[in-house]
Amino acid sequence: MKPLLIALLCLIPISCSQETYNGKEPVGDNYSFVDGFETQNDALDELFPSNGQRWSTIQQTNPSSAVNEISIISNEFTEGRNAIRFLAYQSDAQLSKIDIEKNGLTIEPGNLVTITADFYINDTASLENLLLIDLECCSCWDPTVGDNYGAENQCPGVRLMMSGGNDYLSIERGKISGTTLHQTSFRFPRDQWVSVKWEMTMSDDDNGSNKLAIDGNVVIDENGMNMPNAQIFAAVFANQGIDFTLQEPLMYERVQIGATANPTAGNIELYVDNFSIRVE
Repeated sequence: MKPLLIALLCLIPISCSQETYNGKEPVGDNYSFVDGFETQNDALDELFPSNGQRWSTIQQTNPSSAVNEISIISNEFTEGRNAIRFLAYQSDAQLSKIDIEKNGLTIEPGNLVTITADFYINDTASLENLLLIDLECCSCWDPTVGDNYGAENQCPGVRLMMSGGNDYLSIERGKISGTTLHQTSFRFPRDQWVSVKWEMTMSDDDNGSNKLAIDGNVVIDENGMNMPNAQIFAAVFANQGIDFTLQEPLMYERVQIGATANPTAGNIELYVDNFSIRVE
């Protein structure tokens, strides 16, 4: 179990901070949220209405030497007339992040979850370890453990991350003490719109299913857990003398998209359009 703890803790620097969210959406069978980032006059604040019907908040952590950027654009898009632009400067002493969150979800074991989005990534620099989509469980963290492992580690989940030496999009499971589901068969295209489809049957054991397709090409199709497992977490923390109880009910409450972490060696500019998440 010690290697599992190391894997869990080593990912703290590239995990996402816990945000306060208000209320929950009644996510049951056939829940669907779709957003093409359409606005009037390219107004970013229209994505965050007070009624909570669109996005919930912006997560932004700037490196010490620059300020990350987020905006609505009309010069590149795949549907409608708008897309959203993220510019994440390279990390220094601070891990660089800029993304948007949809909070208040209720995604439970047994649900079939399908997340789709179109991405456009400028430049040809290495994207190693860039994170694009996170699905996280904040309420499952044991409050008695608190900040012992840092506030940033308190939302375990699964993520889409570039790996394999440069730009192979993979499914990262380190925050639930799982291994990364790698693929090196399909490089992520640059300077063009790319369609990503991530489909999972949610489970805290090997009965979970994990499928990832890029431009219609299935690059990962593997069984395996994709939610935190109470026994694994208890065993991992017990090795450090910590009594950890995964909180119930187990559910993912938020999704993030953008540059959810940019530990790469360079600045990353990317556009996103045509986002959807469906729960069945």
